Amino acid sequence: MSLFLNKWRIGCVAILWLACGASPSHAMTLRDLFQDPSLTPESLIRRFANFKFKLIDGVQPRPVFLASQTGDCDDFATLAADVLRAKGYTPHLVAVFMAKQTHVVCYVAETGVYLDYNNRGKAVPLVPTNGRLADIANKVALSFHSTWRCVSEYTSKNGIQRTISTEFPQS
Repeated sequence: MSLFLNKWRIGCVAILWLACGASPSHAMTLRDLFQDPSLTPESLIRRFANFKFKLIDGVQPRPVFLASQTGDCDDFATLAADVLRAKGYTPHLVAVFMAKQTHVVCYVAETGVYLDYNNRGKAVPLVPTNGRLADIANKVALSFHSTWRCVSEYTSKNGIQRTISTEFPQS
């Protein structure tokens, strides 16, 4: 019940934020993303370069994420997957479970890269990969100076996550 109330409060704050005109005039909207005819995985992640990291419990409502320009890896990855899917790409949500954290990225099959919210401000924000879950997990864990315990591909629709496959490191 407290998680529901927390999400409800976040939604109310977003509505007030937007209704009062508190969002920056340059804040992007979902419409902006879906209607951009030249959107690519790289141009998408570059639009988030100035967003601030803030760990949020669960995936926050997209209008809140976009208006506040604040969120975390699963906020970005789930949004990126939906936008890129609508643009004809084949995105895959990948969660890498490490000793002290879990990190979510969006792998894009057609480009052989994954989008990592942590790389949004880097000169080269895309991470090349062969697309295997273990390869993605190795690269994500290396970026955290950690090792991974398991990696899962999953879908997220209407706030419901469904695991497609899970792999564990080879011994």
